[in-house]
Amino acid sequence: MSDNEETPENRLRKELPEEVPATEPDVTAAPDVMAAPEEKQPSLTGRQRLVKGLWPPRVTRAQLIVAVLLFGLGFGLAVQVASNSNSDSALRGARQEDLVRILDELDDRTQRLEDEKQGLQKQRDELENSSDQAEEARKQTVEKEKQLGILAGTVAAQGPGITMTIEDTKGTVQADMLLDAIQELRAAGAEAIQVNDVRVVANTYFTDSGKSVSVDGNKINAPFRFKVIGKPADLEPALNIPGGVVQTLEKEQATVAVERSNKIVVDALRAAKRPDYARSSSQ
Repeated sequence: MSDNEETPENRLRKELPEEVPATEPDVTAAPDVMAAPEEKQPSLTGRQRLVKGLWPPRVTRAQLIVAVLLFGLGFGLAVQVASNSNSDSALRGARQEDLVRILDELDDRTQRLEDEKQGLQKQRDELENSSDQAEEARKQTVEKEKQLGILAGTVAAQGPGITMTIEDTKGTVQADMLLDAIQELRAAGAEAIQVNDVRVVANTYFTDSGKSVSVDGNKINAPFRFKVIGKPADLEPALNIPGGVVQTLEKEQATVAVERSNKIVVDALRAAKRPDYARSSSQ
């Protein structure tokens, strides 16, 4: 058989089309028809999921309002704690003997109030049990008038007490410092007070007048001399408590001298003044 003879196999090959090599699909031309498989995302740990949930923060309006309110509450508590710490700092730094003296002063004030209560109860019992109630009432009225005259400054007074002299060569003592001294003395049981030549009464006021001080409109100059009637054992410690009148004045470079005496004379008088509006309510 010659090579040119056609066999069935050669005849079949001629009838079939030529083989065409396969081409790869154009991914860019038809992205919707064929896409590359997505890469699998790695799994997150618990800490990563927590961080992802917390940051960036998603703050709502309600949460913002609550945060502002909590901040205001915390700030108020901090200010209150700081204020209490400042007010108690003097006592924390005080010596043991100073603390004992402060406690003794408080006990003395309590005792004075108790004595005053017992005195009023005694007067009431005398009025109820006296056979001549009218005469007893008159005596008590006269005694009360004298007491009120001392408080009002219309009569002179004498008794045990102290004198306090404030030397102010630097001119640093101001009206509010003298007023603090008056208030401290009253709290310690002072019954009559005179500053230089001015009688101190319930409505007395202090004002700064240039480099000096005015008391009820009367100008006074240093040295400031306080004459005070009361129990010396109560008055002097009240001025010398830690952070009190004496220490405050000494910080202003003033010199303070306090002396006890068995007889203090308060003779500066105030004219009796009729109230403009107040009237007695007794019938």
